[in-house]
Amino acid sequence: MAGILAWFWNERFWLPHNVTWADLKNTDEATFPQAEDLYLACPLAFCIFMIRLVFERFIARPCAMGLKIQTNGPQKATQRYTGEGFHCYNQGGACVLFIILYVLSNDMCATMKTKICRHPDEKRLEGLSKQLDWDVRTIQRWFRQRRNQEKPSTLARFCESMWRFTFYLYIFTYGVRFLKKTTWLWNTKECWYNYPYQPLTVDIHYYYILELSFYLSLFFSQFTDIRRKDFLIMFLHHVATISLITFSYVNNMARVGALVMCLHDAADVLIEAAKMANYAKCQILCNLLFAMFAIIFISSRLAVYPVWILNTTLFESWEIVGPYPSWWVFNLLLISLQLLHSFWSYLIVKTACRAISKGKVSKDDRSDIESSSDEEETPPANHKQHSSSGTANGTQQKSRDTAT
Repeated sequence: MAGILAWFWNERFWLPHNVTWADLKNTDEATFPQAEDLYLACPLAFCIFMIRLVFERFIARPCAMGLKIQTNGPQKATQRYTGEGFHCYNQGGACVLFIILYVLSNDMCATMKTKICRHPDEKRLEGLSKQLDWDVRTIQRWFRQRRNQEKPSTLARFCESMWRFTFYLYIFTYGVRFLKKTTWLWNTKECWYNYPYQPLTVDIHYYYILELSFYLSLFFSQFTDIRRKDFLIMFLHHVATISLITFSYVNNMARVGALVMCLHDAADVLIEAAKMANYAKCQILCNLLFAMFAIIFISSRLAVYPVWILNTTLFESWEIVGPYPSWWVFNLLLISLQLLHSFWSYLIVKTACRAISKGKVSKDDRSDIESSSDEEETPPANHKQHSSSGTANGTQQKSRDTAT
């Protein structure tokens, strides 16, 4: 174990040439970042998660109720067993679906079960249509309703967005308040002068630990939060963010790291505010906030970030300090973030174009659509309603809009 730790904390990887860990030990005159400082982030991440639960229950939920946000989830398809098969009814009693028990109970793998039960292919739909004497549209509608019943309520979405909005607003305000007093906000070359012998201030230490704790809580809670269609992208984003925070703190790139975090928090405040306005059905406010978010996101991530951040980490640091192994890793992580920025900017522009054509913002392709359940209903055709005695009556139903 000692050999592994010695290899991992190799000075030639983490630090510039002719600098050792002994040079960055805390003294009475100066305090430097220490790797063990980051251990505090793990229990704090748990505390932040617990604070979130309390916040959503006692603050966000009453606010949502005051805005008359619906507490019920999507319409559910109730179900029961019968002697020969599995009958499923929708809440209004106008749709009855009969599925042979073989489909649900044979020993096929769980993945195939999910694929058949949630997303049946065209051949299976045609087989059910002939077997039940129903049109394919009606069967598709039932399966869509079956998938949508797992979608969380609007109230749950609102509470999650309000929590994130509150944290991002606080941490962004704190970051701006202390960064505006620094010289390296206005002259990024100050991030590298006298590097790595730059003392750690209380403000930067607090800022780093709080940001790292928050993203650790997001990293673990994303497995239980509302499932979004960009889950993998957000997973990679959290990994890159946590790695960047850790890397920049350990090798004392905290100055430029604070700039990166503050820049990213600016747009996140607006997107969460736009989501809350959307859930509260304040469409004009939602459109305005989304427009502001799109402008700030694209300008900050595709213009300010490469010109201001990447320029100083790639070129100014090369000129003043010079490259070393962890320098390459740090910049590689920053470039990977830039690739994610480009992908999300494409989705934002796509959402904006759709909003202009429809006259409103209804969905955020960036992160607010559930991958498996947030699908729009389509109006079903007339179909036959089967009762337990085998009789059938024609009926027609209207679909309900399930936009986010």
